[in-house]
Amino acid sequence: MQLGITMFATDRSIGVPELAVEAEARGLASLYLPEHTHIPTSRQTPAPTGDAELAEEYKRTVDPFVVLGAAAALTERIRLGTGICLVAQREPIVTAKAAATLDWLSEGRLELGIGYGWNREEMEDHRVDPTTRRAVVREHVLAMRELWQADVASFAGEYVSFEASWSWPKPTQAGGPPVLLGGAAGPKLFEHVAEYGDGWLPIGGAGVRDALPALHAACEARGRDPGELRVVPFGTVADDAKLDYYAGIGLDEVVLRVPGATRDVVLPVLDRYADLVAARAG
Repeated sequence: MQLGITMFATDRSIGVPELAVEAEARGLASLYLPEHTHIPTSRQTPAPTGDAELAEEYKRTVDPFVVLGAAAALTERIRLGTGICLVAQREPIVTAKAAATLDWLSEGRLELGIGYGWNREEMEDHRVDPTTRRAVVREHVLAMRELWQADVASFAGEYVSFEASWSWPKPTQAGGPPVLLGGAAGPKLFEHVAEYGDGWLPIGGAGVRDALPALHAACEARGRDPGELRVVPFGTVADDAKLDYYAGIGLDEVVLRVPGATRDVVLPVLDRYADLVAARAG
């Protein structure tokens, strides 16, 4: 089983290019970064952690595509992911171009982890209606796939439309980078995974085994082989028993948390994770 990492990268944390180099050197398989374009000062939407105050890191996240591009230039093997990309809040033609360029630049190492978002004020500043954001995400992904796959692409939907167009570079990965949907288990999420996703990022990783039958049923209803989907517990606390449990139910990757801190705090954490990698390799 491979181990990856995720970190809230900010202008005050270890630089992402250095983080990627150090993680790759320790045998870690992937690096995922979240995004927020901005955080409105209003707290009408409660913090997702349940805390009274929103953590400082939410206000300071870097653009994942920019910093992952810098990381791609300095690494060779580690997979570079968004975890998660707020697709509804992004213009899909521009996002398709950014993702395709990053996948091409990294020689096929992009993982596009996406989600629906939680901050209503942030969405509304992007002119996204929170009540329709799932439908918007769906169309954005379908439109991006068209741009990644077709030499002459066009799309006509409720939220996205563009005439017959050219868009290169195409992603190195056939069909485009894997699209992994983040979120809690449920019929709506699993229907979306089955329709247009390549996998599921269960945030925190709790309850995965109990949810797998429903995910598999959603795939089978779409005529898809559930074995083709990836399930990657995301933002998990490193624990030997937990990792053994995930391996025992057939999962092949787990993404561990790294604090959004300076190198003197982060590198010892990566050293501990390197020991976990070595133990599983042996």
